[in-house]
Amino acid sequence: MSVLIIVFLTAVVALFSGVFEQGKFARYIGILGLIIALCVSFMPECAFFEQYRHMYEYTANTALFTKISIVTTLLLFFLGGFAFSNHRSHQSELYALMLFALCGGITLFGFQNLVTLFLGVEILSIPLYVMAGANKTDLRSNEASIKYFLMGAFATGFLLFGIAFIYGSTGSFDLYKIQDFGVSNPKDVMFILGVLLILCALAFKVALAPFHMWSPDVYYGAPSLITAFMASVVKISGFFALFRLMTIGFGGVTEEWINVFGVFLIITLLLANVMGLAQTNAKRMLAYSSVSHAGYIGLVFFGMTNLSTYNLAFYLFAYALSTVGVFMCLIYVEKLKRETSFGAFKGLAKSEPLLATVAAISMLSMAGVPLTAGFMGKFALFSQAMNSKHGVFLVLIAVLGSALSIAYYLRLIISMFFFKDSTFKSSEKVTLTYNIVAVFVIASIIILGVFPDLFARQFGL
Repeated sequence: MSVLIIVFLTAVVALFSGVFEQGKFARYIGILGLIIALCVSFMPECAFFEQYRHMYEYTANTALFTKISIVTTLLLFFLGGFAFSNHRSHQSELYALMLFALCGGITLFGFQNLVTLFLGVEILSIPLYVMAGANKTDLRSNEASIKYFLMGAFATGFLLFGIAFIYGSTGSFDLYKIQDFGVSNPKDVMFILGVLLILCALAFKVALAPFHMWSPDVYYGAPSLITAFMASVVKISGFFALFRLMTIGFGGVTEEWINVFGVFLIITLLLANVMGLAQTNAKRMLAYSSVSHAGYIGLVFFGMTNLSTYNLAFYLFAYALSTVGVFMCLIYVEKLKRETSFGAFKGLAKSEPLLATVAAISMLSMAGVPLTAGFMGKFALFSQAMNSKHGVFLVLIAVLGSALSIAYYLRLIISMFFFKDSTFKSSEKVTLTYNIVAVFVIASIIILGVFPDLFARQFGL
């Protein structure tokens, strides 16, 4: 909770910098606050907050996912100076809203109670509805905002209805009491209905098909930096919340929901990758890519072992790094060309080789090519899932999806590297900050791909 309070206070200070017409400092305030929060996340929880353990528990896993989300947000803040240069009038609000959304994410990493889960989901979601519509003069951004808000409200209804069923069955919001009830009453109809409703609501948050309909339009219409935040930090928060809820709270009735979840994964992996092939716009392609990765990550629920949490954390961190790497390239191209079609990237490698390289390595990592962090993440999840009842079939579908994804990632890589004539002016160079972030992302993806044990030390493995 110390980290949560630091991030919240940073958001408030960043917001008020705009009130006093010092919005240009909001990014630096955010970076400073996030660095302090990251340092505090390595320390044991303050004894004062022990009294709130029944609502929010700061475990080693909570600390690890908090670190991952803070590092990802920090990288996005470094990109913000260039990305938000046309939002000078309301920069402070955007940075503050990102930090408020991060507060919701941190709440989801340690929730011990369904009320805390609901608060975390809403604190995460409401700022996103606003940020999606940040380009006020762009109709696509307006559409993204209203579509996300309406669909989000619909999903919240499912979540609350499910929580009501769970409370009606168990008489408690506490995860461990709910788990005990599930173990002793695995066939309670009201309880199972509540579990399925909550599963549908959280499937919406992580964009699992068939609850993904909002994501291509929202990702496409929102400002690119906000899209990167949704595809990385929001996915990390949503998936760990889903994992925590399903393995602790609903662990006693796994047999009742695991097959439904498996159907979601099959639809997601096939639909998202086929739709990704049909796209002519890089941003929409990355939206379907994000949906497909929700399918890969979902394999963590099959063949679960003591290493499942580690496999989930590793994959999410690898995916977040890759997302930052691709989107920093997309932000640059969108800024210069005012479009994100594949054609807009032609010849980028000639004028900005480092930017094109980080995007290419990031997409190869997303596709699961060896010697990248994404390959190690997929290998761990696929290996784990193979030990489950229907795991072999699911892994075959996932491998087929990965093969299809290589095709649409290669289209963008070919566009950047294999056109002799560059459409980019040599005078339009990226900033030093972008180059530093690019080097960090490339190094992290390759080092974690070759030496995954470096990440394992966070678990004491």
